[in-house]
Amino acid sequence: MNTITRAQLAEAIYAQVGLSRNESAALLEDVLERVSAALEAGRPVKISAFGTFSVRQKGMRVGRNPKTGVEVPIMPRRVLSFRPSQVLKGRLNGETVADDED
Repeated sequence: MNTITRAQLAEAIYAQVGLSRNESAALLEDVLERVSAALEAGRPVKISAFGTFSVRQKGMRVGRNPKTGVEVPIMPRRVLSFRPSQVLKGRLNGETVADDED
């Protein structure tokens, strides 16, 4: 499995945009901070031609320990979900999709 790191993203910004390495890293951190802040506030984040990140609330439910069979309450929590755009889905499947998503 290949993981894309923050350093790799900052280096790509440096190579393509022409900012200094420090400015590229700062830009990346600012973008990630803004996305995180929006999600923490419960607002969805839509990136055109990529997808939508959103936070949803899951209610309390009863789970079961698979080893012992004992029922255990699972507390309510917020979870992050991602829905890819049609453009991204098409690219993953080798299709050509027009980039007209807003």
